[in-house]
Amino acid sequence: MKDGKLVPLCGVSDVAPGCAVRAENAGCSYAVFNIEGRIYVTQDECTHGPGSLSEGYVLDDEVECPFHQGRFHVPTGRATCAPATEPLKMWSAQVVDGNVCIDPAEHE
Repeated sequence: MKDGKLVPLCGVSDVAPGCAVRAENAGCSYAVFNIEGRIYVTQDECTHGPGSLSEGYVLDDEVECPFHQGRFHVPTGRATCAPATEPLKMWSAQVVDGNVCIDPAEHE
């Protein structure tokens, strides 16, 4: 962690396995995923268009954007299906006191 300023996004219990929720902090929108019990945080907006990935279809470890059906590998943020070609910004998620937290300044 670069500056150690963790901010809570949502409760870990708010994210059911195989699902995503939208979380906001300081004007930024994030998609919080639960993939087989592991929590991942990405940017919520698709890199191809205005689709919200937290509203997308999660299948195994991928999410399909509801806007143009581009797909991303959630654990890495890698685009896996056109029209999406650019990877997602990712944040390292930590669970603190039952909350999913990130350092907003530290993204991959």
